[in-house]
Amino acid sequence: MTAAAVNDGSIFSVYIFTNFYLSIHPEVFSMQHGQMSGINFFQRYLTVWVLLCMVVGVAIGHFLPAVPAFLATLQVDGISIPIAILIWLMIYPMMMKVDFESVKAVGKAPKGLFVTWIANWLIKPFTMYALAYAFFFIVFRALLPDDLATSYLAGTVLLGAAPCTAMVFVWSTLTHGNPAYTVIQVATNDLIILVAFVPIVKFLLGVSHVTVPYDVLFLSIFLFVVIPLIGGILTRLSVIRRKGQAYFDQVFVHRFDGVTTWGLLLTLVIIFSSQAQVILENPLHIVLIAVPLILQTFLIFGLAYGTCYLLHLPFAIAAPAGFIGASNFFELAVAVAIALFGVTSPAALATTVGVLTEVPVMLTLVRIANASQQYFRN
Repeated sequence: MTAAAVNDGSIFSVYIFTNFYLSIHPEVFSMQHGQMSGINFFQRYLTVWVLLCMVVGVAIGHFLPAVPAFLATLQVDGISIPIAILIWLMIYPMMMKVDFESVKAVGKAPKGLFVTWIANWLIKPFTMYALAYAFFFIVFRALLPDDLATSYLAGTVLLGAAPCTAMVFVWSTLTHGNPAYTVIQVATNDLIILVAFVPIVKFLLGVSHVTVPYDVLFLSIFLFVVIPLIGGILTRLSVIRRKGQAYFDQVFVHRFDGVTTWGLLLTLVIIFSSQAQVILENPLHIVLIAVPLILQTFLIFGLAYGTCYLLHLPFAIAAPAGFIGASNFFELAVAVAIALFGVTSPAALATTVGVLTEVPVMLTLVRIANASQQYFRN
């Protein structure tokens, strides 16, 4: 490995330390002094697997450049076929878990939903843009040329406009969140994504002087949200009709526990292999991108979680409300970045950094939530 690769590894040592810290402080994963449940081995150490995928991907791109070059030829209308397949593998199992019939219960306790919707769609995309612009064009101006800063800004905008839909189930479980209410939050969020993601991204990228055709954005939403969503709903209804709800919840969905994680990891290997030279030549840029992303995560969680406290909402609703906006639907963000700008683009790299920072930061927020539970009513 080159000296640049060694430097790259040293920069990411902070994430290795984070995972080591979590491993020797298992209380992070506890739920009111109980053992963690609802998160499997791969999910628990996802930060480590992401780091390994980064190393493997960079090594492939550096020593076997023909591999990413070949994969780059497998695309239709700018969308990578291998990436598309892996994205479907990631999203489809998530969509099966969403019970859209629960949307009927929205009116029974709307305050938590209002907090989620407002934080996700009226605040988060714009604070993400503001923070990224401030750091990339002002604070880090001497370190980033304008064209690269603009591309990184585009990637962070895609993350900011894609609030979490799947991993929030994990974070909710770790805080004993209300599972039924979490499903409603996720279900309504999925519906809003279908109509709000495109115009928000179009507006913010337009402000960033990045021209984005609507047809590409709509195609990405159709491929990576609509198709797996319909497939997930049909699968759910079919299995429940034939085998029953208990079989679906206790047996069927668990058959796909590792599919999402493996899809994510293989996607990262492909992305990192295509970004190898960018990472090796500019390892510091990974840290520069991570700064506004991490600050944004804490900001949105604090706003949503704090608002729930002021509204006197129970902890089981407040915690998931904070998590769903703080974390990102990074599968969608990565997919759209690749479709719009290409696998090797700086924008795709920015969304990938979002994946890298997601797990350690969200686990920190889980610990903060559990530690502050006493201040909420149950």
